[in-house]
Amino acid sequence: MRSTQFLPIAALCLSFGTGTAAAQQKSFTDAEVMKVHNSALLIDSHNDVTSRTVEGFDIGLASTDGHTDVPRMKKGGMGAQFFAAYVGTNFMEGHQSAHRALQMIDTIRFDIIGKHPNDFVFATTADEIVAARKKGRIAALIGIEGGHAIEDDVRLLRTYYDLGVRYMTLTHSKNLSWAGSSGETDNKGLSEFGKQVVGEMNRLGMMVDIAHVSDQTFYDALAASKAPVFSSHSSCRALSNVPRNMTDDMIKALAKRGGVVQINFACDFLSQKSANTTPKLDAAQVSEIQKKIADIQDPKERQAAAQKVFAELSSKTVRATIDDVVAQIDHVKTLVGADYVGLGSDFDGVGCVPEGLEDVSKWPNLTRKLLEKGYSAEEIRKIYGGNLLRVMRDVEKTAAGLRAAK
Repeated sequence: MRSTQFLPIAALCLSFGTGTAAAQQKSFTDAEVMKVHNSALLIDSHNDVTSRTVEGFDIGLASTDGHTDVPRMKKGGMGAQFFAAYVGTNFMEGHQSAHRALQMIDTIRFDIIGKHPNDFVFATTADEIVAARKKGRIAALIGIEGGHAIEDDVRLLRTYYDLGVRYMTLTHSKNLSWAGSSGETDNKGLSEFGKQVVGEMNRLGMMVDIAHVSDQTFYDALAASKAPVFSSHSSCRALSNVPRNMTDDMIKALAKRGGVVQINFACDFLSQKSANTTPKLDAAQVSEIQKKIADIQDPKERQAAAQKVFAELSSKTVRATIDDVVAQIDHVKTLVGADYVGLGSDFDGVGCVPEGLEDVSKWPNLTRKLLEKGYSAEEIRKIYGGNLLRVMRDVEKTAAGLRAAK
């Protein structure tokens, strides 16, 4: 979830933007597009529909709002989804972060997987993702968003792993005592305890997610980790200069260690024009708005209040396009190669998504655009899931080695 400037369902974007892709050189039939699309195991590493299911939304039913439901996931040809166990920074008050994390884990395991066993298979490893595909079902995985969920206690980290969590975003929009956030301006790094957290994640086999961290925490985490790290939902700062995006040097360093950057579909992350017209909120303002919305007891009223805030914030934002997504992918490919880029949409965690990728049913549109750009079927298969599976297997192998060494 979430640009650091925004809360649970970041700002809505209502206008239109311009694409950055080069002129199309070749056209493809629907059959040709779908042949490539269906050959890929499409893994999205970040989706926030959990902030809706925890309030009672049934993901199994077709919906006309939001970005995600089972019918649209099937239409989009999805193979696996990491669902975000998002913990807002407002839960840090009163030490409620762990409680909220457990609620979010439960909504994934009970409201999504448990209620729809014919559609989803709970997965915790790369091999289980592949096995789910062979069964014709969507692999459902858990990633915690916000390291404050562990409340400065690695025992909670181990508990989350036992519950099925396979990545944790080290921070969200606020600094922690042990890690710095991109939502703050002091560029704080990892403390010694933060390095212990990374070490324990390595030992467990939990991917270290550097989305939302400060630049210094990124480099500190990269140095501390014995396994590849990744960003579950970030884009490129060279194309849109926002703190949540990664610089070219960061992307090069990530790739050198075998990691992958999963491209975020938030308009302001994709396009500088969107970023320039998107209202900016600091961490304190985000937390205050989150708290006011959280204080509304009725779920429907709370959702309506959130949508009103987002609409007001984003009424003048220029919208990105699917060509901006292609440009982001292409930037990483040009910089370090197609082995180090993937997809982390942030669907249902952002209000503004690009034209042409309005929801999870539209993934084939991206396949077409990439083919027209000149991407091979093999490159598309890597970007759509192969690269992330490689990272997962590297993390699993590192964990096995560390445990064996004990």
